[in-house]
Amino acid sequence: MSEHFPILIGTCLAAAAAGYACFAIYAVLNGVRRASDAALEGLRASVCPGTCPRPVSVLKPLCGNEPGLYENLRSFCAQSHPVFQLLFGVRDAADDAIAVVRRLQAEFPAVDIQLVIDPRIYGTNLKVSNLLNLLPQARYEWLVLADSDIGVSSDYLSRVTAPLTDPGVGVVTCLYRGVPHTGLWSRFGALFIDDWFAPSVQVSHAMGSTRFSFGSTIALRRDALEAAGGFEALNDVLADDFWLGEFTRLQGLRTVLSNVVVTTDVTDDSFAALWAHELRWLRTIRAAAPTGFALTFVTFTFPVLAASLALAHTGLCLALAGIGTTARLVLHYLQRQWRLEPAPAYEVLLLPLRDTLLFGEWVASHTGSRVRWRNQVLDATIERAAPMAPRAPSQAPASPPNSLPDPDSVR
Repeated sequence: MSEHFPILIGTCLAAAAAGYACFAIYAVLNGVRRASDAALEGLRASVCPGTCPRPVSVLKPLCGNEPGLYENLRSFCAQSHPVFQLLFGVRDAADDAIAVVRRLQAEFPAVDIQLVIDPRIYGTNLKVSNLLNLLPQARYEWLVLADSDIGVSSDYLSRVTAPLTDPGVGVVTCLYRGVPHTGLWSRFGALFIDDWFAPSVQVSHAMGSTRFSFGSTIALRRDALEAAGGFEALNDVLADDFWLGEFTRLQGLRTVLSNVVVTTDVTDDSFAALWAHELRWLRTIRAAAPTGFALTFVTFTFPVLAASLALAHTGLCLALAGIGTTARLVLHYLQRQWRLEPAPAYEVLLLPLRDTLLFGEWVASHTGSRVRWRNQVLDATIERAAPMAPRAPSQAPASPPNSLPDPDSVR
């Protein structure tokens, strides 16, 4: 029996990897179909008499003039939505992002753009402190939160807020595509988003889960935010986007995965930057959903198939490896179709390396819980599953409590 055990394990690994890759193709195509149906439904609703889009306040926490900031923020200024307010927030009066906001205010005088400079800190998550400082300036009941590195189309606001007319909806969120900026390592980072993260979400969604909420976009009503405990509930959590969605779900409200797909800049310019960035993501995911994360090794197609062939030299295992490899290439091809920029022909050759690097990061994510985020080193295990009582603001020093100063940033 012992001599057959490696063959059994190898065959199971090959079947799991191939099965996942095939199901991911189905999930992605199903997501495209749902997006098409939703777009058609939205078009019908837009021409119905009596429909009037609600005004929206957009909250954009900023920190520094990162690559592509002007272009990304400008895309929010060029919205076709009839009434919206843009709130840009920084903590430091010397922040380089201020010049970008001033430029946009001059370029779009007809757009309601407000800059909020407020140094108050409420907890260890500085982004949440920024949001807390922005919220009092929001005039409208419908809110959209989006990270600073997100680019959108002109109909974005109208489309992502449309589901909020249903009182049973808590959060509307969006998937995103990676836009590489700085060579090979940023292309690896874009593949992480397009070929692994986005299909994983589609698979989860196809299986009935809505336990996700992404910083790329969170649209919600003010009453849903208050019912979830407000931004105060997120003062000390790292994955604030995930927990905001989770807290609304605890109130019995649904999460909607929008048919809108936005873009995010990938600016990692070295192996070290890429590793730190993706390790932060993986450790944060592991802290929020440890059981599901432990099983994600089957999503790393090429190294899992290689391990299966090393264990089982059988025709069945070879056939499963062929199916898995083909499915992985098809999945990559499907994801390439929705990119705004053409991918180089050599990119397909990076896939085995991309999957192998991701597997190494997955292993490393189990060896610790510390993550680097901008100028902070935080512990991913601070994640918790229930809102906490609000804390009073403070004129805190540059480094918040319970974090270690770090001169390097992930982005």
